[in-house]
Amino acid sequence: MSKLNILKLSLLIATMSALVNAEEKLPYLNEALASEVRVEDLMERMTIKEKVGQMCQFVGFNYLARSNKGMTAEQILNSDSQAVYKGFVTSDIADMVIAGEIGSFLHVLDPKEANQIQKLASRSRLQIPILVGIDAIHGNGMVYGCTVYPSPITMAASFSEAFAYQVGRQTALEMRATGSHWAFTPNVDVLRDPRWGRVGETFGEDTKLVGDLGVSMIKGFQLEDYTGLDVVIACAKHLIAGSEPVNGLNFSPMDISERNLREIYLKPYERAVDAGVYSMMSAHHEINGVPCVMNDYLMNTIVRDEYGFEGFFVSDWLDIERIADLHRVAKDLDEASALAVNAGTDMHMHGPDFLESVLKANQAGIIPTERIEDACRKILLAKFKLGLFENRYIDLAAVEEKIFTEAHQQTALEMARKSIVLLKNDGLLPFKAKKQKILVTGPNAHNNTILGDWALVQPEENVTTIYEGIQALGESYGHKVDFHDSNQDMRSISDRDIKKAVKKAKKYDSIFLVIGDNSMRHLGEDNKVAGENVARAALDLAGNQLKLAQALYALGKPMVVVLVNGKPISEPWLYQTVPAVIEAWEPGSFGGQAVAEIIFGEVNPSGKMPLTVARSVGHLQMIYNHKPSYHRKKYAFESVEPLYVFGHGLSYSNFSYSDLKLAQEGNTKDAMIKLSVNLSNDSEVDGEEVVQVYFRDEISTITRPVKELVAYQRIFVEANTSESVEFSIPLEALSYFDADMKTVVEAGDFTFMVGGSSGDDNLIKVSHSVENNFSY
Repeated sequence: MSKLNILKLSLLIATMSALVNAEEKLPYLNEALASEVRVEDLMERMTIKEKVGQMCQFVGFNYLARSNKGMTAEQILNSDSQAVYKGFVTSDIADMVIAGEIGSFLHVLDPKEANQIQKLASRSRLQIPILVGIDAIHGNGMVYGCTVYPSPITMAASFSEAFAYQVGRQTALEMRATGSHWAFTPNVDVLRDPRWGRVGETFGEDTKLVGDLGVSMIKGFQLEDYTGLDVVIACAKHLIAGSEPVNGLNFSPMDISERNLREIYLKPYERAVDAGVYSMMSAHHEINGVPCVMNDYLMNTIVRDEYGFEGFFVSDWLDIERIADLHRVAKDLDEASALAVNAGTDMHMHGPDFLESVLKANQAGIIPTERIEDACRKILLAKFKLGLFENRYIDLAAVEEKIFTEAHQQTALEMARKSIVLLKNDGLLPFKAKKQKILVTGPNAHNNTILGDWALVQPEENVTTIYEGIQALGESYGHKVDFHDSNQDMRSISDRDIKKAVKKAKKYDSIFLVIGDNSMRHLGEDNKVAGENVARAALDLAGNQLKLAQALYALGKPMVVVLVNGKPISEPWLYQTVPAVIEAWEPGSFGGQAVAEIIFGEVNPSGKMPLTVARSVGHLQMIYNHKPSYHRKKYAFESVEPLYVFGHGLSYSNFSYSDLKLAQEGNTKDAMIKLSVNLSNDSEVDGEEVVQVYFRDEISTITRPVKELVAYQRIFVEANTSESVEFSIPLEALSYFDADMKTVVEAGDFTFMVGGSSGDDNLIKVSHSVENNFSY
């Protein structure tokens, strides 16, 4: 071979080698490698500043730009739902993204902005994508055009784990379609105080029900292990016990025993960990003198070490700052950041200065480098498993076809149908009168209150209001249905408004009054009467709503009251006097259609109360699973009985229970209790019943509740037929913490109770003896 040909061959080989090398990817950019391998390669390339950057979260640019619109400086300063970064403009934050100093954004409400933020991140040295989180509490309702499902308290009234799973699954799809990857839900706080504004975000007062629905939603969001392009990370929140605030107010301090902590509040979190939840959010308040955001005992000793949590902790909104500013256990953000991070907090929500504080503490040896790397590693693993390094952008042209789909609409509607509770019915419903003039009125009759909290205004065509639902279905039956605006601001209903409503109602045959509370987020805290940061010192109807109801009822016309609310309404007059009361809760995008279908009998109501309705605020705490001595004494002038018990809900069918049988299979700690009961539908109407099973430990070394929910099933029964309903209950479900805080089942007698609610009058009973003690 000539020298010229050898030279040409050498050049060819060199060129090909260069091309091959150019095509080679750095290991962390090679999607063929395991996510864990990619994380470790990337970590080796990162500076300590870039690692801390992954722990930093900011609000979306669009959200930030709107934050001071129409707000005073004082309102902005004190707001817990709006954000402004003093001394920073949007371009400053963009520069921080490019510098690799921000790992996450929250509330990126515009899909276009999601792509813009990821484009900025792609210009950073290591091109690490942004993890976008959002409060998709019951659908991705903070984003325009998405499906808004019934709120969590409404969902709980369905007693359906399948619905919770579907909401998680479908919400994940709409989130990914619009650029978000991390849902700040489920809220697995166990409700104990209905004064609290966030009742609507919870699954109610029962630990089992909260845990069941929380686990199902987590599985819907994350599937098996949050890997892929159609899943998101779930977030169990708020660790812990914010649902029993000492004065009913968000942020208020809590002192709680180890027993109550473990028997009530921690159980859903343990189950969330078992389900694989990959993030948790700490609560705003303090527990036993220690702010939750810096509570090493909660985050590390219990959740990480005892339960085996492998994900990451995020603070709630500005809570690290509040260690210094509110709780006064640190002098400044530098100290506060060190306390929070060293106690287990992995990500700061939200804003500037945290990065500098953590770096300063690291350089001083206060925060170990290993602690920063541990937090960074967990956050990066999520980004790899979610496929963000290869698929950081969304297809804007495909957004509309992926949100508010027919399948998602059907889920939202079916959920509403099976979550609405018929509280009272003296025979007026289903409404079978012929060709009547019907007036629909009340502050919640014709607006977005049915969407609940954590939903912004949605397209009109995507929401069926209560009035619209009743009008459409009512007119198909030959009724004339009209709406009267009696003042949609329930805080300011005046005597003049009431007189006008009465004058209008005189011209009609029947009245459908829609009242309750209002947690619509876009109105701001000064105009709501429920929702985040809006608690009340009373449980009655806000403003003059009761006065409006009494004036309309005095006309002597048939009247149906529909409650639209995210927390229970304690109004004895209402329940004692009005012939029909429907608890619609916050039924979502198609709430109006579902309510109308129940009113006119096209749907047989089957929802059950996920909480107890107290007679007044003075009766609190009122829960079904109280201790035996709870009502040993009586009030001087008031009954100790609730207005409505946990599990209550009427039907157009008449259900009866009989032939309750029980047998234990096995005599080890893994034994199963087999229970069966006959459920009869003694009516001409097909219906669904939520069969509820409770138990009581008759004699125990530590006092136990009078009853505890242990199982439930939704059962469809055709008219004039019966179904045998069977349950398999693990013996471990009867366990509790003994005097040494060990989980045990003690030998002795247990009473099992089965029926359509937790009320004693609705339950049939059978006794069972456990022969041996068991430890778990």
